[in-house]
Amino acid sequence: MYFKVSKKAFLQGLATAARAISNYSPLPAFSGIKIVADNKQLVLTGSDSDISIQTTISASEECPLQIHDMGSVVLESRYILEIVRKIDADQIEVEMIDGTLTKISGKSAEFKINGMSADDYPPIDFAKPAEIFTMGKDLLKKIINQTSFAVSDKETRPVLTGVNFSCDGKLLQCVATDSYRLARKNINIHDSVKFNITVPGKSLSEVYKTLENDGDVEIAVNDRKAQFIVDDTIIQTRLIDGVYPETSRLIPLSFDYELTMDTKDLLNAIDRASFIKSDGVSVIKFTLSENECVLSSKSLEVGSSTEILSSASFTGGSLEISCNGKYVFDAIKALDGDLVKFSLCGEMKPFIIQSVSDDSVLQLVLPVRTYA
Repeated sequence: MYFKVSKKAFLQGLATAARAISNYSPLPAFSGIKIVADNKQLVLTGSDSDISIQTTISASEECPLQIHDMGSVVLESRYILEIVRKIDADQIEVEMIDGTLTKISGKSAEFKINGMSADDYPPIDFAKPAEIFTMGKDLLKKIINQTSFAVSDKETRPVLTGVNFSCDGKLLQCVATDSYRLARKNINIHDSVKFNITVPGKSLSEVYKTLENDGDVEIAVNDRKAQFIVDDTIIQTRLIDGVYPETSRLIPLSFDYELTMDTKDLLNAIDRASFIKSDGVSVIKFTLSENECVLSSKSLEVGSSTEILSSASFTGGSLEISCNGKYVFDAIKALDGDLVKFSLCGEMKPFIIQSVSDDSVLQLVLPVRTYA
């Protein structure tokens, strides 16, 4: 194997593939990046068995690429990345000189590192699944932003550590919950497909990092894997086994109270109240009436805070409700729009948070019981 390639493109490709590599790799080969040079392109692959990233570098005006000898090798990701990053040259030369011993050079700098045979790299099936649909990168970023923060960080119920994507026709529903809060985003897509899958939240974080420019992303799924195809990169993730809970029954259909307020004002007020914590948790309390809306927090160890929400508008009589301040803050932050609306049913019943200008996303939070 012997090729010359633009440093910028090679470094970007290596960094993209390396994002799939775990520090605690299940197999020695998975600590490396598989580099394949064929007639016209370089194919770089990284994986930790749960998520795999394959990116392709092709010759263009912006990216000079000359492949003199075809071949393949697996190079330790941290070494090859560091070497390419530090070589001060516009062009990088990579050559296998003895077995898997690989020379990387540029200008006057030259490095030799031991690689592994590409035959020892576990086979990864990048065949495209049958159910395929397309959406804009910005829309997918918004879906991930507005849902993935609500996944569980505990492995006691693995299915809750991912975002559930379900579609039967052209309505795509994306749901995340950790059983204390819930985020749901509904969108209409152009393609008619049918599936119900749960994608790990960690995988979606890697997809998000790849959605840098404008354009579309192609999504292909089956009951075993999901592929997100972004430009010249395929991000493939395993799915979480198990039946995702039926969450629609948790969402109230009618409400007795409604609170509307400026989004930034409420976020700032919650932020001010949330420094007061008990056992590491910030519990905030809304005392609501049509005359006055008050946000307060209290802790025996720290003290208390009280703030009148001057821009709030409340209908429905009077109500006191307490909740986890972080959950409410995260839910509001994920919404777009200048005004946020709380729809409430009672003191100990789940409540809905939505943007006044966008009803495609819904956030649900469970209240907590306080004794003070």
